[in-house]
Amino acid sequence: MKKKSIVALIMILALSLVLFAGCSNGDKSKSKSNVVVVGASPVPHAEILEFVIRKMTAEGYDLQIKQFTDYVQPNLATESGELDANFFQHVPYMNNFNEEYDTHLVSIFPVHFEPLGLYKSRVDSIDKLPDGAIIAVPNDVTNAARAFQLLEATGLITLKEGAGINATKLDIVDNPKNLDIRELEAAQIPLLLADVDMAVINGNFALQAGLSMDTDAVAAEAKDSLSATTYANSIVVKAGNENNPGILALIKILNSNEVRVRITEKYEGVVIPVF
Repeated sequence: MKKKSIVALIMILALSLVLFAGCSNGDKSKSKSNVVVVGASPVPHAEILEFVIRKMTAEGYDLQIKQFTDYVQPNLATESGELDANFFQHVPYMNNFNEEYDTHLVSIFPVHFEPLGLYKSRVDSIDKLPDGAIIAVPNDVTNAARAFQLLEATGLITLKEGAGINATKLDIVDNPKNLDIRELEAAQIPLLLADVDMAVINGNFALQAGLSMDTDAVAAEAKDSLSATTYANSIVVKAGNENNPGILALIKILNSNEVRVRITEKYEGVVIPVF
């Protein structure tokens, strides 16, 4: 009997260890399912996400923000599953990226619009731009088109009729000041500002560089422009991940008056909420 009792006790202990391990794995799995990893540009995207971390925690989710300083890696990481979502881009850029990289990204919630600004450097007003002045613009397809539209709105160039959101440098039909328009990587333009006469800069990169729309820009995309309705920055996921509970919780929190007011007050027109 004593021997049988010992065997029974060993079996009970072994079973307990299995059950304990199962519970631990279950808790770990549950914990992992509550983690929401979002890739974002540092400013303003990561800042906006940081504002809602506590609310996500209250909903039972651990929002983790991974910051990226380029436009390629966060999309590739979202496609691979390393990220649950990303927040830095507008739909035309995303669509172009999908075509170029054969990815399967979809926009599920537009958050804000960042007007492009024409920022002064060696020249402080449009009227003073000399013949052959150097103007830097973003080199990615969609933001370049926006830059050309902005330059047209200021009267510096004229684009071919109908060029719209697909405008390229080849669509410039009149350039009375013979501007030397240089297409550069968007994130690098603020760093090269001193080497050009003026530059068209994305809102997030202007913020990172400490540039003010009020004091440093000589022109900006209008709130009612074609760009404003086309280039809202969105929460983006890989197709098939649209109903991720954590992402849906994030969207619900972002889509609030509190977040709207926060964006409006903090960024003073450089970032405009669209929800």
